[in-house]
Amino acid sequence: MCGIVGFTGKNNAAAFLLDGLQKLEYRGYDSAGIAVLGDGNFDIQKTVGRIKSLKDKTENGNTVIGNIGIGHTRWATHGVPSIENAHPHSSENGLFAVVHNGIIENYVALKEELKSEGVKFVSETDTEVVPHLLAKYYNGDIKSTLKKVLSMLEGSFALGIICKDYPDTLIAAKKFSPLIIGLSKNSNIIASDVTAIASVTKDIVYLEDGEFAFLTPNGATFFDSDANEINKSISKITWDVSAAEKGGFEHFMMKEIFEQPKSVSQTVNGRIKNGNVVFEDFKLTAEKLTLINKIFIVACGSAYHAGMVGKYVIEDMARIPCDVELASEFRYRNPIVDEKTLTIVISQSGETADTLAALNEAKRLGSHTISVVNVVGSSIAKASDDVIYTWAGPEIAVATTKGYSTQVAVMYLFAAWCAKALGTMKDSEIADFLQEVKSIPEKIEEVLLQKDKLKEMAKKQVNTSSLFFIGRNLDYAISLEASLKLKEISYIHSEAYAAGELKHGTISLIEDGVTVIALSCYKDLTDKTLSNIKEVKARGAFVITCTQNGDTDFEKESDEMIYIPKIDKRLIASLEVIPFQIYSYYVSYHKGLDIDKPRNLAKSVTVE
Repeated sequence: MCGIVGFTGKNNAAAFLLDGLQKLEYRGYDSAGIAVLGDGNFDIQKTVGRIKSLKDKTENGNTVIGNIGIGHTRWATHGVPSIENAHPHSSENGLFAVVHNGIIENYVALKEELKSEGVKFVSETDTEVVPHLLAKYYNGDIKSTLKKVLSMLEGSFALGIICKDYPDTLIAAKKFSPLIIGLSKNSNIIASDVTAIASVTKDIVYLEDGEFAFLTPNGATFFDSDANEINKSISKITWDVSAAEKGGFEHFMMKEIFEQPKSVSQTVNGRIKNGNVVFEDFKLTAEKLTLINKIFIVACGSAYHAGMVGKYVIEDMARIPCDVELASEFRYRNPIVDEKTLTIVISQSGETADTLAALNEAKRLGSHTISVVNVVGSSIAKASDDVIYTWAGPEIAVATTKGYSTQVAVMYLFAAWCAKALGTMKDSEIADFLQEVKSIPEKIEEVLLQKDKLKEMAKKQVNTSSLFFIGRNLDYAISLEASLKLKEISYIHSEAYAAGELKHGTISLIEDGVTVIALSCYKDLTDKTLSNIKEVKARGAFVITCTQNGDTDFEKESDEMIYIPKIDKRLIASLEVIPFQIYSYYVSYHKGLDIDKPRNLAKSVTVE
């Protein structure tokens, strides 16, 4: 939710701010703004809509002069998209300008107190209380003022602040929201994601919750929540900046779809050694695993669907009861968790607010926790007992593709690791399974060759208002993700159902011309799914069936067919989801929609 950038250096700030915001636009894109300090005054420029409008308004930053500034791209939470609600926000006395990601949960009380003292607010946002509080408590000492104000804020925040009295000092502060500092010879910068920093420097510092920093063109000073100066270690960005560029593809989503063979390979190959799975620095031991009697997999959105795949595979291979929970429900329902429970949380960004809260709740109740995340040093990774990184690389499109696929791959590895630790499978069986896992990237490449066929198939759904996905077992788990992909980017109502549930109500929605997409790659249940296809076909449905190569029994009952390579039945998710990522992309493409930035959605959901 929302993207933040900040710059202090020897060059004009606006150019970096606008470029950085454009790279962060996937985090929020209903309004944007920058504030640059030059000649003792703020130049604040805002627009409603995309970053391009802001670039046009400022002639690519050339009309905004100054060597220090902050910028923000917004995904609305408090207040509609408008110039007034767009960041940066400033204090009445014009001394402070602020950008913010997160939610100030006690802003109503703070706002009422400030209003009673005569402060006039111009926006509906929770953020605006911050510059007004800074102005109220400012005594000439910015460090003590910041300590006071930060202690008053409840909720989550990543803040970028500039003050006229400190014309070369960029202030950064963090609590439960992502914020990264980049250090270089000619400038020092902040951003909510490394994608905005990588083109300038590979040297970054991660702030911990409660910490703040003062950045000047010559260096950075770091403080804890009590304003004591602290030392921070420098980390390195390990991926190439080209990973955050389109590389000849029209959209990031298609680029990321085609990056999946490489991403899955990076996730699995280094962890499979001599027919076994090896997780580095794993605190969960085989001995401790034998005491576990329940696994919770907790996640949101596509990560939840990856967890559904994990449930089927872990239970099948390790024989441990496994439940998949929505993080937003888990944290509020008083779950039955203790020291014999293992909790696995999945989050691409590692900053998902509900998932982080669920993780902390599980830890409080005594559970060992494992996080499956993509972003090194993220809040969820740091809060977990163990972490398994997916190594997907940066994912820019809002609708996840390689993020999901690498999460699923980790589920396979973890299931095999558990099976080995518990002795629920023979060593030779585990080795054979892992050899199949290693074949996934090559087989994904085969599926990608169907791109043109899927592009033509997608044309038929441009005017569709509603359709249905059906499947059983793992096919059902994949149906959930396939359905979500379609609705996310094409805005077509789409629902996924366990095929066996059709006759329990859903089949009443099937009538002449309604599209039903049947997933039937789980070999043990293809006969059952074929029966369900016949049921909807008899009621006039237009049927698209996805199955494995050579399984031609469905052709008679289907209007269109999609085939994937044969693979171990437990691994079908990695291949079966690919056609529907491409299919959804092309439905949206034919409709002329904004594929990378679908309406109302943001990449990283860091607020409730």
